[in-house]
Amino acid sequence: MTKPSLHELLHAAVTAVGGTERPGQVTMAEAVAEAIDDGSHLLVQAGTGTGKSLGYLVPALAQGERVVVATATLALQRQLVERDLPRTVDALHPLLRRRPEFAMLKGRSNYLCLHRLNEGVPQDEEEGLFDQFEAAAPTSKLGQDLLRLRDWSQETENGDRDDLTPGVSDRAWAQISVSSRECLGATKCAYGAECFAEMARERAKLSDVVVTNHALLAIDAIEGAPVLPQHEVLIVDEAHELVSRVTGVATGELTPGQVNRAVKRSAKLVNEKAADQLQTAAEGFERIMELALPGRLEEIPEDLAYVLMALRDAARTVISAIGSTRDKSVQDEDAVRKQALAAVESVHDVAERISNGSEWDVVWYERHEPRGGAAYRHSGASLRVAPMSVSGLLREKLFADRSVTLTSATLKLGGDFNGVGASLGLAPEGSQGDDLPQWKGVDVGSQFDYPRQGILYVAKHLSRPARDGDRADMLDELTELIEAAGGRTLGLFSSMRAAQLAAEELRVRIPEYPILLQGEETLGELIKGFAADPRTCLFGTLSLWQGVDVPGPSCQLVVMDKIPFPRPDDPLMSARQKAVEEAGGNGFMAVAATHAALLMAQGAGRLVRAQGDRGVVAVLDQRLATARYGSYLKASLPDFWYTTDRNQVRRSLAAIDKAAKDLEEAETAKA
Repeated sequence: MTKPSLHELLHAAVTAVGGTERPGQVTMAEAVAEAIDDGSHLLVQAGTGTGKSLGYLVPALAQGERVVVATATLALQRQLVERDLPRTVDALHPLLRRRPEFAMLKGRSNYLCLHRLNEGVPQDEEEGLFDQFEAAAPTSKLGQDLLRLRDWSQETENGDRDDLTPGVSDRAWAQISVSSRECLGATKCAYGAECFAEMARERAKLSDVVVTNHALLAIDAIEGAPVLPQHEVLIVDEAHELVSRVTGVATGELTPGQVNRAVKRSAKLVNEKAADQLQTAAEGFERIMELALPGRLEEIPEDLAYVLMALRDAARTVISAIGSTRDKSVQDEDAVRKQALAAVESVHDVAERISNGSEWDVVWYERHEPRGGAAYRHSGASLRVAPMSVSGLLREKLFADRSVTLTSATLKLGGDFNGVGASLGLAPEGSQGDDLPQWKGVDVGSQFDYPRQGILYVAKHLSRPARDGDRADMLDELTELIEAAGGRTLGLFSSMRAAQLAAEELRVRIPEYPILLQGEETLGELIKGFAADPRTCLFGTLSLWQGVDVPGPSCQLVVMDKIPFPRPDDPLMSARQKAVEEAGGNGFMAVAATHAALLMAQGAGRLVRAQGDRGVVAVLDQRLATARYGSYLKASLPDFWYTTDRNQVRRSLAAIDKAAKDLEEAETAKA
């Protein structure tokens, strides 16, 4: 029997999911197959509705080597494992004459720990173990969550937190999960043979396709201890998120609360001298942090440097000294010791990293609202350290030993892939050199007719937005646009404060249009409420720019209050911008404009989610029309029909609203 062609395989898979092949999907599948065959790398932009998951799954399954697929969101991981992969495997099985196996793999703390569940949690104050189920009042939210977790543990097959619906608070989950550092290890743990995390790893080792998240991919790359099984092909979906997720994993933090917990957990496991040394260092760190002002530390102040070295040295002493507990009544000493060691090692590693003072790291103080509870009493400030750039790390660790395909609806910024490529450690497309990863960018387009389906409106007449300034004219404009649209508005704001002010003001001005505000309910509930009632509006900030998928008449106006440049006082972004300028580049375009373009492209992508969708993306920031960088930002957005005519936009919105109402009436009459 001859080997089936890629086109035959794609046709079978698309038919199995009840879809139709699209030119962009075929182009994508061919490009992915070519990259896998010659061991090169691919950046592929595929618009909403292209069917991109089949565009990479089919060529990846056809080549027969192990594949890792990493995504940013739980929703896409679920879609792949519960829908796309089962159907695709069933469809390809007769043609390939083999049935590829697939599995999902996440970080250890995503799985229920049977040891924690059954033996209890090491307690900070007494360092023994306590039964968290006894300790929490059954009537409290925590107590109810814990009781539900205990019941769930009897029926779950995989112990995966994301399979528990409804979910539980982070505080409740922390009572029955462990980090990789706290884990005793399968051979030492009484529950090792039935451990959910170990079972997930074993399934992954035996699978042809492993679905994971960006964070685990980053841990695998950064920490040197392989978490993912050996693989020949890597596919990164939602790739516009990768750099920020890798940066998050590579960021270290020290807080007084965290250091105090390390002191308490280790105190009874070491001699008095070592315990006192760490206690004294912790007190010194706490005093420094009480005076900390937010902002970047271009040089480490002398008093902070002294305290960090004391903390590092004391933590190192404790790590060497941790032995048997002095308290003979402590149960399950291994678990107590392991948790103490994890807490102290974490403090040591961050203190040492900042003390070493790498020119590639950015260090800053951050202040946030103190949380309740004794353990968090002094948590108003944190000391953070993050890499200036992760591009070198990604170039070295991601692209070295396998073919990598990165895909998203937004990878082409300002007309080419080089901006995103540079953030991933890739030289400009077409660059030659022995040590340069070879890659190409492909834009397979979209199934949507953007110039006919959408309008990009820039409110050129508004005053230029000033940071945290009063924007009365913007609120007037927003009110009029929502009225013209009949509600149906997703408001994307550059800060939570701006979203709150707009919601408060418009709830008074136009009470006939309900306004939902991010933070007042879970994101899932907000999106459900927004989709259910066309008159409803949803206002929010960052996660809404890329987390809302509401096709149809409930979302016909997407408003951005202003261009989402990073805040000028963002320590990491401003440090990155300065580094580009010192190297002779344009820091504003490379960092701030690229950041804004990516978010605006994601935000504008909320408007057209299906073939019949119509609407307006309104940018209430005149700089998109007047500033020199405006053309770069516009070139990063879908090719909507463009206007600055406010009257034209109001007429268009009213017409779209009327058409939607007529359709609703017709469907009601039919029913």
